[in-house]
Amino acid sequence: MRLPTLATLTASLTLLPIVLLANPVNAENPDHVQQLLETRACAGCDLSGADLSGAHLIGVDLRNADLRGATLIETNLEGADLTGANLEGANLTDAFLTNASLNDANLDGINLTRARIYFADVSGASMDGINLTDAEIYGTGISVGGE
Repeated sequence: MRLPTLATLTASLTLLPIVLLANPVNAENPDHVQQLLETRACAGCDLSGADLSGAHLIGVDLRNADLRGATLIETNLEGADLTGANLEGANLTDAFLTNASLNDANLDGINLTRARIYFADVSGASMDGINLTDAEIYGTGISVGGE
């Protein structure tokens, strides 16, 4: 049996970080993404890090779902139930959230740039460090500054 040389081991270890960086790891459960898109219901699902950009998720059930770091750019979440969902760090740029339920949701650090949020329910939601740049907000308990 031939043992690898020091040069071979060094070359392998040098390439390891490149290989790891070239293959980013997605945290979401692909079966849960498919379930959401097919059934429009995925309560408690792991969708963390999922890219759902441009999806029409009108009226979906995402209660208690893990959407941390998810990309929801231009996603239509009209009437969606996100009660208790964790959206920490999610990107909802240009998203549409009319009549969505975000009760008790974690909205910390989310990006709502240019999002349209009309008559959404955010009772009990945590909203530290959210980005509301150019967002349209009507009939919803989200405000910029003040108490």
